Amino acid sequence: MFATDVPARLDRLPWSGFHWLVIVALGIAWVLDGLEVTIVGSLSGALTESPVLHLTGAQVGLAASAYLVGAVAGALFFGWLTDRLGRKKLFSITVLVYLVATIACGLSWDFASFAFFRLVTGAGIGGEYAAVNATIQELIPARRRGFTDLVVNGSFWIGAAIGAIGALVVLDPAVMPAEYGWRFAFIIGGVLGFLVLLLRRFLPESPRWLMTHGQPEEAERVVAEIERRVERETGRPLPPVPGPKLLLRTDVREWFGPATRALFTNYRDRAVLGIALMAAQAFCYNAVFFTYALILTRFYGIASGSIGWFMLPFAAGNFLGPLLLGRLFDTLGRRLMITATYAISGILMAITGWLFVLGVLDAVQQTAAWTAIFFVASAAASSAYLTVGESFPLEMRAIAIALFYAFGTGVGGVAGPALFGALIDTGSRMSIMWGYLLGGGLMLGAAVVAAFLAVPAERRSLEDIAPPLSSVLAGDGRRI
Repeated sequence: MFATDVPARLDRLPWSGFHWLVIVALGIAWVLDGLEVTIVGSLSGALTESPVLHLTGAQVGLAASAYLVGAVAGALFFGWLTDRLGRKKLFSITVLVYLVATIACGLSWDFASFAFFRLVTGAGIGGEYAAVNATIQELIPARRRGFTDLVVNGSFWIGAAIGAIGALVVLDPAVMPAEYGWRFAFIIGGVLGFLVLLLRRFLPESPRWLMTHGQPEEAERVVAEIERRVERETGRPLPPVPGPKLLLRTDVREWFGPATRALFTNYRDRAVLGIALMAAQAFCYNAVFFTYALILTRFYGIASGSIGWFMLPFAAGNFLGPLLLGRLFDTLGRRLMITATYAISGILMAITGWLFVLGVLDAVQQTAAWTAIFFVASAAASSAYLTVGESFPLEMRAIAIALFYAFGTGVGGVAGPALFGALIDTGSRMSIMWGYLLGGGLMLGAAVVAAFLAVPAERRSLEDIAPPLSSVLAGDGRRI
């Protein structure tokens, strides 16, 4: 056994350039995911018009589902490896998988090849969610964790905006032929992925992971190096380290068994909460967003080359939601804000579905309605990732994120695009409205679960919210 103050030393650090590096180098994962989702959404019209692929609406939905199936598999596999081998190794491997696969999407020759490459691209992004979420939460000070995590997750929509703008350029016949434009669009993601791979070389391994995996000396060395860097960047001495210390075991090397038992015993209520939040937001988001362009082209007559203009305000609203509401999760608290954002999103989605079936909204008004809904829903969705990341012990954090992401995406995300693609192919507004009502109902159900089960994690150390499985209590029941 050994005593450590690594978590307290990390949490008391003032904000510095080191934390910005963490956000930029790791948070880019959501930018890449947003880019991928928007590219396919913005290009769906071009993909259906392509003389080579010539995809149907249902096939566009199935390709989106293939991406999500890959994301589920990648999250589970790479999430398991992240807890076993460390954060740094895996967040390098996953971005490499992503950049190779997304370039391959641009070389697709039929629906089968396109769907397969989308699946592999999803595997890389799914692995990113587990490795990156765990690392960000373990390196960001507790007092800023909620706001930072929500904004980082919300940066998905920066990628969405890049994808929308990129689609406007590559789909312009004056810039390049239509059949090559959609192919070149996927190269954008590959180039970004390569730059991210280089940037991540400057990040250390998570000291929290090191201290629970038999490497206390290395954890101390990494923290000391971070402290020296922060002192140089801020130009002032660091505040004193608050107590108490953690007493950790060093005689256990495999935590999968204990983590599985803990998930279904000590953390059962948190598991139910994680499942509800992830499944609801995944269905709501993926059902609407993966078929966004199809709604605009088929029901409002918007040309496929102009879809990007409608994506931009939608993306802006989605990013501004976590940015403007995020601090409230650290001040008003997790339970109140999670419940409120899920409930409001569900109600607004049901109302918008009814207005859609009445046909009272034009393309601009429909986009404005979606933008208002997802201003709130984006904060709700980001809070789901925050919740599952901070609610479980360190030894099982990455695999917990992967499990809930996989379940939510598998149940809500994979089914959503396929269902909405099929509903759109019917050409019936009434059929599509039932899809919106289902999404809104799931969000309201998750709000009820959060009202009873959400954890008051605001401004608290990760080890206080969920003690490490390797922690040992002193004889009087207190940590030393």
